[in-house]
Amino acid sequence: MSSAATSPAGSRACAPPNEPASAGALRAALRAADARGDLDRAALAMSAAEHERLRDDWALWARADQMPPVGDWTTWLLLGGRGAGKTRAGAEWVKAQALGRRPFADAVAGRIALVGETFADVRDVMIEGVSGLLRIHRRGERPTWKPSLRRLEWPNGALAQAFSSEDPESLRGPQFEIAWADEIAKWRHAEEVWDMLQFGLRLGDRPRQVATTTPRAVPLVKRLVADPACVVSRASTRANAFNLAPRFLDVVVGRYQGTRLGRQELDGELIEDRQDALWRRDEIDRARLDVAPELTRIVVAVDPPATSGPNADACGIVAAGVNEAGQGHVLADASARGLRPTDWAARAVALFETLEADALVVEVNQGGEMVETILREVAPAVPVRPVRATRGKWLRAEPVAALYAQGRVRHVGTFPELEDELCDFGPEGLSSGRSPDRLDALVWALTALMLQGRGSPKVRNL
Repeated sequence: MSSAATSPAGSRACAPPNEPASAGALRAALRAADARGDLDRAALAMSAAEHERLRDDWALWARADQMPPVGDWTTWLLLGGRGAGKTRAGAEWVKAQALGRRPFADAVAGRIALVGETFADVRDVMIEGVSGLLRIHRRGERPTWKPSLRRLEWPNGALAQAFSSEDPESLRGPQFEIAWADEIAKWRHAEEVWDMLQFGLRLGDRPRQVATTTPRAVPLVKRLVADPACVVSRASTRANAFNLAPRFLDVVVGRYQGTRLGRQELDGELIEDRQDALWRRDEIDRARLDVAPELTRIVVAVDPPATSGPNADACGIVAAGVNEAGQGHVLADASARGLRPTDWAARAVALFETLEADALVVEVNQGGEMVETILREVAPAVPVRPVRATRGKWLRAEPVAALYAQGRVRHVGTFPELEDELCDFGPEGLSSGRSPDRLDALVWALTALMLQGRGSPKVRNL
């Protein structure tokens, strides 16, 4: 550290000549200089090596909610809004453990588990992402990513293995000292994967794990929040405003702030189902399947947006099927926002062909014959079945929600955004005020498959 940040006499008390001071010493010197009102001069007098060391000092830059809790804990759960800095906090904790860096670690953690929703998520977010492990290391300490082996190897010998929540059995056998589990609220086999991970945390003196996620009221998250052995930190999107685009804060945060969706996705609150919602998460979870049985009929339902462009409503595209016993099965949610008509038509047709469906069920209230024409241009041979809504969304949705309550509909896999809409749909619509486009498409699909001729909107063949 320079004389300006150390002592009036100009001595470099923090380190020997030509050697950068330790991060802790630099931190203390800067705080002393700040107390004297001399921070700018102290920072300018630092060497390049000291600047680099300070940039690498997470304890200096992290917010309180991004710092590991004190005490003898085993699980640290970070619940945060979108862009709140959860990934950076998780990556910095793993980095400190792999390097044995105080005050976060007493020794090097040689064996590490990185668990994400999919392998692609582990690679794209936890390892190669803008806040991922490869980005936050200094050059000489940076680990090497070996995609074919799904391993991250540090120069000091520490090693991290990548795992996907889609494959619980892959965690049966390996052993770890620490683990980082990302977006656990979106994991496909959440409970099973988490349990397998616990059995693998058996190396070292203090096996620990950090879990980072935007909260959803799924069983695993609720269980961890209620567990007295789990330490929970919470952060909102606005807490990380300095690192976010101003337009994101103005447009997205401004639009959803205060809504139920905003409280969950921006404020990081764990929001339970709406009391007046038609669907319940526990009903969906109890009936969930990993693989669909043999189905006798499959349809792809489309709820087209009234307009196109980035601010338009989403185009709801949901596929469902029914088996011989008359049970409905939700197979896919390909809904998307900001698509042009030819794009959503191509997306719907692609799903139709992938699933070898029997028909495209399309709402024509918005666009009428134009909707059918667009689909015909994309795929002339696909059987299109137009439907027209004559009742409100709530009245159309009630009979379909009753099928769920009776245990007659099962989700094959997880569809977080669709399920969020279902469990947030009350008499006045979604709490965000947006159109429930995914829900609408699901209602049309299951109506066509299971409720035709029972007072539901009629579907005619072209």
